[in-house]
Parts: sequence; C-alpha cells; structure tokens
Amino acid sequence: MDALAGLLEGPRARGAFMIRACFNPPWAVRVEDRAPLTVMLVVRGEAWILPDRGERTRLKAGDLAIARGPDPYTCADAPGTAPQAVILPHQECRYPDGRTLNGSMDLGVRTWGDRLDGDTVMLIGTYPTQGEVSGRLLNALPPLLSLTSDVWACPLTPYITEEIVRDEPGQEVVLDRLLDLLLIGVLRAWFARPEAEAPAWYRALADPVVGGVLRLLQDDPAHPWTVAALAAKAGVSRAALARRFTGLVGEPPMTYLTGWRLALAADRLRDSADTLDAVARRVGYGSAFALSTAFKRVYGMSPAEYRGRAA
Repeated sequence: MDALAGLLEGPRARGAFMIRACFNPPWAVRVEDRAPLTVMLVVRGEAWILPDRGERTRLKAGDLAIARGPDPYTCADAPGTAPQAVILPHQECRYPDGRTLNGSMDLGVRTWGDRLDGDTVMLIGTYPTQGEVSGRLLNALPPLLSLTSDVWACPLTPYITEEIVRDEPGQEVVLDRLLDLLLIGVLRAWFARPEAEAPAWYRALADPVVGGVLRLLQDDPAHPWTVAALAAKAGVSRAALARRFTGLVGEPPMTYLTGWRLALAADRLRDSADTLDAVARRVGYGSAFALSTAFKRVYGMSPAEYRGRAA
C-alpha cells in the first residue's frame, strides 16, 4: 500500500461521504466540522471559499478546492454574505443562532441546500477522520488549495453528478471509489505544480532507484528488509543506496521504514480490534513487546494508551 492508497483506506472505513449542494444567491454556509479533508467541486455557478485565516478563493464552474482542517471556513456566493447554516462535527446542521435545521434544507438523495434548480451546484466530498498514514501526505498540503478548470479538467464530473443522486444497492461503494479517484487526481495535479511543496518521499518516487525501494517498503512493510536486500533489489551497492535514499528522502531507508511501520500500526490500532501481537506481525515487528518499545519511543505513549485515546 503506497501513501496515496493509505490516505484513503482509513478515512473510507471511518465514514467518508459525498453530497450535492444547491443554492440560489444570496447564500452562505459556515463549516466548523473539523474534518481533516474536504473536496469541493463547482458544477454550476460560482462560490467563494473564505477561511478565517489566509487568502479567500473564488471558484467558477469546473474549479475545485481542497480545505484541510480542522480550521473553520465559510462557503458563500460572495464575501460578506451572512451564513444561513452552520455545519458542525458529525454533520450536525444548525442555524447560526444554534437552532437545529431539522432537515429543512434536505432536497432529496444526498442533496442539500435551498433549491434544486439553484444557480450554484457543488459536489462536496468529506473525509472526516485523519490517520497517521494519511497525515504523512495531508500535512504537506496548504490549509486551502485550488485548481482551476483551465489547468486541471475533471473527466469524472458528469459521472459523479449523475451517480450522487441515485439510491440503488451498492451506491455508497460506487461513490466512495469515485471520491477516491477524484482526490488522487487532484493531489497528483497539485503536487506536480511548481508552487506545491510535495513531501521529499513523494518527489523521490520519481527516482529510478529510490522510487522502487520506497514502493517495496510501502507495499510490504512486514518483510524483514535490510539495506543490503533493498540494494540488491535496486541493483546498486549498499553505500550507493543509503547515500541516494538519504539525500532524496531526508532520512536513511531503515529510519523511513520504522516510521512507515509505526504509522501503519497506529492506524491499525485506531481502526481495528486486532490484538497487539497481530498488529505487530502485520507491520513487521516480531512481538508485541518490540512494537510497544518502538511505538512509545516515537509517539510518547504505549499502543494501549494510543488506542484508548483514539476510541
């Protein structure tokens, strides 16, 4: 599992979802759900994304933005429009004065807003929980990023627009995969831009030697890797691999592997009821004791304490 796949696995299991939002001006929605990642794609009309801190962004039809939480922001037809609704954690919706909306803005299957034929239509996908693996990628994103339709076209838009309002067996699985594809496409396009600050390991994936080694470590972390074994796979000497890997990734291969194993273990502790022994074997540690020792050294708490806090 590489880091882009890891970004999606945990959040999908913890309730990622998509809705269609339809509004007529004036409209504004205050978002305080603390979600670590929200994707907003304008299908029709335009919208402003107004963070409490940082630059505001105007989106036109075909444009897309990603908001990286937990900081709040406002979506509106124009700066200055007063919010008519507030989105809180667990998708609780209230009026700005605190009264519950009681479904008054529900417009049908996965559709929300003030009118179906509104001038503005947006597709909004939210990943409500961040894991340790996904954090290795999300932490490299700005609080708010946007891609305009002239630099990135989304071939999925018509299909998502059609599928999001269907209420058929297996529909949630279809939408999960479409949201995943949309997000991966956006992240690839974003990190390819010169202003993006992609993580060193992400840039290193393009290297003919280090990229292959990274994929080996990410795809099979439980294997008893050594620098010698990795160098043999890459067709270079141990010294050459260690030097090249450290130069591109910023840390030696075994240090990277330790961080990757512990991130996987942390997410497994959060998302499953596996025993500590089972988690240890899954990520490449010989015993629960060995995993606990390494985990506490990096995270400052035992795996049991981490699991308890996550719960």
